[in-house]
Amino acid sequence: MSNVKHSNEPLTENFRDRIATVDEAGKRKWIYAYKPKGFFYNARTLLSIFYFIVFFGLPFVKMNGRPLFLFNIPNAKFILFGKIFWPQDFFIFGITMITFVFFIILFTAAFGRLFCGWACPQTNFMEMMFRKVEYLVLGDAPAQRQLKDAPWHLDKITKVAIKHILFYGLSFIIANFFLAYIIGVDDLYKIITEPVSLHVVGFSALLIFSAVFYAVYAFFREQACTVVCPYGRLQSVLLDRNSMIVAYDYKRGEPRGHSKNQENLGDCIDCHQCVKVCPTGIDIRNGVQMECVGCTACIDACDHIMDKLEKPRGLIRYASENTIANGEPLRYTNRMKMYTALCFLLLTVLSVLLVTRKNIDATIIRTAGMLYQERGRDSISNLYSIRMANKTSKDVQLQIRITGKINGRVEMIGAPLLHVKKEAQGAGTFFIVLPRQVIDKRKTELYITLFEDNKVVGGGKTTFLGPGKKHHTHKN
Repeated sequence: MSNVKHSNEPLTENFRDRIATVDEAGKRKWIYAYKPKGFFYNARTLLSIFYFIVFFGLPFVKMNGRPLFLFNIPNAKFILFGKIFWPQDFFIFGITMITFVFFIILFTAAFGRLFCGWACPQTNFMEMMFRKVEYLVLGDAPAQRQLKDAPWHLDKITKVAIKHILFYGLSFIIANFFLAYIIGVDDLYKIITEPVSLHVVGFSALLIFSAVFYAVYAFFREQACTVVCPYGRLQSVLLDRNSMIVAYDYKRGEPRGHSKNQENLGDCIDCHQCVKVCPTGIDIRNGVQMECVGCTACIDACDHIMDKLEKPRGLIRYASENTIANGEPLRYTNRMKMYTALCFLLLTVLSVLLVTRKNIDATIIRTAGMLYQERGRDSISNLYSIRMANKTSKDVQLQIRITGKINGRVEMIGAPLLHVKKEAQGAGTFFIVLPRQVIDKRKTELYITLFEDNKVVGGGKTTFLGPGKKHHTHKN
């Protein structure tokens, strides 16, 4: 029987003192990952094809004449599912971000880093696009390592040059579509087709994005996951012993060895195939590690060896720590149920906010520092300013009216109607005039309504400053 401790951790943890991409001298250690093959790799390849279709296709999809998604941070303009959002809708974004955080917690608590291995943009682009190009041009890991150690000659220069040209070309394409999610595909087309002098800022942004993507995928590579991405750090506090992870079955695999004469050996023959295919260079047999992105390459490699040895698959598989240690099945814990309930509650609140969201948002403010104005003996006026956000895809002309129990009139300064262009903001100034006899206190609450062709489209409350009843009686 195995004398290994019933823990998914190694007997020594010296490996945690350093990362796989840095050697003992503190220099970068390049990872030459072998090309994986197997069920999970084929499934990830199919999913990545769908992922690329969605990524490169969404900028061309429009709803209500708008892009389906737009994240124009410089102009504080966001479009989700064809609906435009302005800074006035910040609270909706706040609820959305809180919901997103809870989903991260829930998803990680239940499924570990499944997102990293299957849906993360960094993993998909690196492993399913740039890595495949690298295999195509330079060959598998042994050929790449041999080429690196070889002296510079025409064949090496040619292959390296082709690789980097293709890498930059792909980065440039990705940068174009990335920018399309910020400014829209129509504005991007103008940057591409019109003279550079007309779009200096946009073209510069395009070159900067291209350089960043090229640097990440050509040089930084897996360190984006192990050094920069905070998700790997978060998993240490989000995972528990019931979370689904890519795990090595140490109870079945230990003691490892490949001697035919030695008895009581586990199924692991210490072939290191799981290490060779790992894109971050770790040994999954050491247990849960921050660098593991859950890509399943080690599962495919180990299953292939088990097939050769005519042993059952699953020495490395999706499992939880309790599954490996105690044979417990993956289960939906109370902690996961609580997170699910919170997510459902937040999604409900978010849905209500989205459904009840106004297409015309208005902010009405009484001009600061100004007192009321007397209009003869029978009327009092206040000066107001209004700022509007038109969230529709058409120009609107709005009329301001006083609604509620108090009768009065609105006197516009300038045009009688407020004109606000589509997906833009507008402003105006106006007087509210009330009869003196309806003013019985210092501040009177008024309801202001915006109309478009006699249809209510927005409005809000404001206060009217007057002389008050005491002053009114004294004058009489």
